[in-house]
Amino acid sequence: MLLGFLLKGMLVGIVIAVPAGPVGVLCIRRTLLNGRLVGFISGVGAATADAMFGIIAGFGLTFISDTLLGYQDWLRIAGAAYLLYIGVTALYSDPPTQSVEPKDPDTLVADFISTFALTITNPVTILAFLAIFAGIGFAGEEATLGRAAILVLGVWVGSLLWWLALSFGVGFFFRSFEPRHLAWINRGSGAILFLSGAVLLADLLTKHMG
Repeated sequence: MLLGFLLKGMLVGIVIAVPAGPVGVLCIRRTLLNGRLVGFISGVGAATADAMFGIIAGFGLTFISDTLLGYQDWLRIAGAAYLLYIGVTALYSDPPTQSVEPKDPDTLVADFISTFALTITNPVTILAFLAIFAGIGFAGEEATLGRAAILVLGVWVGSLLWWLALSFGVGFFFRSFEPRHLAWINRGSGAILFLSGAVLLADLLTKHMG
C-alpha cells in the first residue's frame, strides 16, 4: 500500500513539474548556457518548492495555505519582477562563448534558491495538489500522516526525475552549439522570460483595475 502511494506521488510530481512554464524555460536556458549541473540544481529548487506545496496540501496545513493564498498577488508581483529582471539582463548582456560548468558552490546555491523562490510565488499550485490528491484517493481514512509523508516523498522524487531527464537530455545538445547559437538562445530565452513577467504583471493589473 505504501509503495502504491509512493508511486502515485511520483506520478503527481511529474504531472506538476512538466508544465513548469517560465521555470522550465529558465532551467533549459541555464542548462544550455551553463551546463547540465546548473540546469539540474535549478530543477531541484523547483522540485523542492513543489514538495513544500505537497506537504501543505497533504498534511492539511490550512493556516499556511490560507496565508500564502492571501498574499498570492504580492507573491506573483515578486515573481513577475524577477522574470522581468532576468529577461532584461539576458537581452542586454553578452552570452558566454561556450557552455561552462561552474565550480563555485555559491553559484549553485543561488541557482537553487532562485527557482525555489520563483516556484513559491505561485501558491495556487496548492489547490492543484489538493484536487490531484483527492483524485488519486488520498482522502478520508486513507489520509494518514504516514501515507501523506510517503506521498510527498514521491512528489519530490517524481519532480526530481523530470528535472534530471530535462537537464541532462537538453545538455546532450549543448556541445554542438556555436557562439552565435548561444547568443540566440540567450536573447530568445530572455525575451520569453521578459514576456512571461510582463503578461503576469498585466494580468494582475487587469484583475485589480477591472
